[in-house]
Amino acid sequence: MGHGHAHRAPAGVDEAVEVGGPGRTALLVALGMAAVATVVGLVVWWPSGDASEVESAQYAADGVTFPVGEVRDVGEPCPFDEAPPEGCGLVTVEVDGRDVDVQVPPEVINAGLARGDSVELLKTPAADGAESTYSYFATDRDGTLVWLLLLFLVVVLAIARWRGLFALIGLAFGAAVVWWFLLPALLDGASGVGVALTGASAIMFVVLYMTHGLSMRTSTALAGTLVGIAITGLLSVVAVADARLTGISDDAGGVLRAYGDGLDFPSLLGCALVIAGLGVLNDVTITQASAVWELRAASPQASRWEIYAGAMRIGRDHIASTIYTIVFAYVGTALLVLMLLSIYDRSLLELRSTEQLAEEIVRTLVTSIGLVLAVPATTALGVLIAAPTRPGAPPSPGRE
Repeated sequence: MGHGHAHRAPAGVDEAVEVGGPGRTALLVALGMAAVATVVGLVVWWPSGDASEVESAQYAADGVTFPVGEVRDVGEPCPFDEAPPEGCGLVTVEVDGRDVDVQVPPEVINAGLARGDSVELLKTPAADGAESTYSYFATDRDGTLVWLLLLFLVVVLAIARWRGLFALIGLAFGAAVVWWFLLPALLDGASGVGVALTGASAIMFVVLYMTHGLSMRTSTALAGTLVGIAITGLLSVVAVADARLTGISDDAGGVLRAYGDGLDFPSLLGCALVIAGLGVLNDVTITQASAVWELRAASPQASRWEIYAGAMRIGRDHIASTIYTIVFAYVGTALLVLMLLSIYDRSLLELRSTEQLAEEIVRTLVTSIGLVLAVPATTALGVLIAAPTRPGAPPSPGRE
């Protein structure tokens, strides 16, 4: 769920670290309360399937199908900047046992569409016995998606082994929460930030313990993650409202508004901010918890402040690299928007308040603040739980 750091400490580290009794109890009670709150949120906001703020939308007209055919011939693409000549942009496709000519956008042909490729067509039935008509819908990319997915699975399992398998299972669980709970609940008009906090918490409870094992170190990382999620959620509400962001910055938002005018789009944007930083937040909290445990195992008699200072030196380096990750991830996502803004006769600084740019700036800053504050919070929790060993003291029954 993070960006590639090794987080799991050896089992001997957990056994070598003395776990403070009161701190351990307080942490487990707090996590228990968070788990109860998560279950309550799931019950309260679980989509009923009856009433929805978004009316049901039919993707295509009755009788329309989407057959897949093989490209037999590709014509010259139509020019972008002049009147298209007759016959340009035509692609011959073998479908339903015959060849049909369909008009294809120039960017599709320029992307490398060639003989033998598969394309998905939109077949519209004709009335009164006339022949059906075909039009281009999409290029069939299943082959590429399948080999990329298989390569991803092989690489993860070959290198991370059982830990990678558990991470993949956790990823599948997270996807299920998003698809079966978060999206339907949002379409039902539930609170965007409330649903995001509930869904993120449910995902983190399962993913962290499944991937990193049941231990106080993992519990510390989970508590730090929940703190970061809460901070991000609070900041998202304040920032979105204060910036007067509408939550509709692209065509998808406009289409969704047409079907669901009752949706609270600023609240949906707040939900997106929480979910956007979830993976990176999990990454830094696991790293900090592991750093505390490693330092405590190496220096069992060091003071809590010494362990905190050492772990924070690690955390500062991690913060710097992770902020780069967040910023450049958003730059990659919004690259076309940034390119469009850059060709205007106004600078990016002058356009900073436009919906598209301001939304990305708020997204980056809110998730980064939640990430940065989660580091000292997780580190502080860790040093409170991983207690120093008294000189000459026998092994504590509180050790894991």
